[in-house]
Amino acid sequence: MTDALGSEAAADTAFAIPSLANFRDIGGCASSYGGVVRTGVVYRSTDLSRVTETDLDTLTALHIANVFDLRTAAEQELRPDKLPAHARHFALDVLADRNNGSIAAALPDIVADPALAAQAFGDGRAVEYLRGSYRDFVTLPSALASYRAVAEGMAQGDVPALVHCSAGKDRTGWAAASLLLFAGADEDAVFADYLRTNDMLLPAFDTMFARFAERGGDPDILVPILGVRREYLETAIDEALTRYGSIEGYFAAGLGLGDTALQALRDRLVAPQE
Repeated sequence: MTDALGSEAAADTAFAIPSLANFRDIGGCASSYGGVVRTGVVYRSTDLSRVTETDLDTLTALHIANVFDLRTAAEQELRPDKLPAHARHFALDVLADRNNGSIAAALPDIVADPALAAQAFGDGRAVEYLRGSYRDFVTLPSALASYRAVAEGMAQGDVPALVHCSAGKDRTGWAAASLLLFAGADEDAVFADYLRTNDMLLPAFDTMFARFAERGGDPDILVPILGVRREYLETAIDEALTRYGSIEGYFAAGLGLGDTALQALRDRLVAPQE
């Protein structure tokens, strides 16, 4: 078991929690600040509404202090989290200020109807929707407030932390990627963690894909909305760099963290070289 600041060993940071298909530790890669990004500090996952009691015990054993829930209020009401013992829940609606909200809560209804799915996601609309979402992660006041709460909680020492949305891929993907970049992870490591979702999550949709095909739909139309693409994350990074000049600028000017909080956050995330 790791201590509150986590193991300093770089290891395979994915381990099986069967009812959380996209669960992993984001740490373990090298940091440009020296040493490695700590493991046992930041976890990411799908929502906790369907976690089994056995898997909840596993989460409890990780001593998670805070669960940062990035879903909309409607998603949280529909599928409330089951929390590990002693963890605090923070409801952070990243897309609250988006005029058309998030389609995550409506996704089961959309994918049940191939005609509706084609209307919503066909002809590149899924890609454009997600590129727009990733820009919103950097620009919406509700997104900045949500990601600031995550960063401030970690800077204050409330770790280990678990960050999640519904599928744990987009809103959570930006949280994980921005924290890794801030911690000095190189781009290859950041994108490797981000794209790992396709290997860890998409197989969980095999039954959905099969049913969609049985109803006459083309499962390929669902992949851009249920998986991740490099261009999605590139959109958010480019937006952050355009607006703030650097990832540190995003955390400082965008999220409003002062020098003390910035250093505290980096200390939480990076284990120095011994």
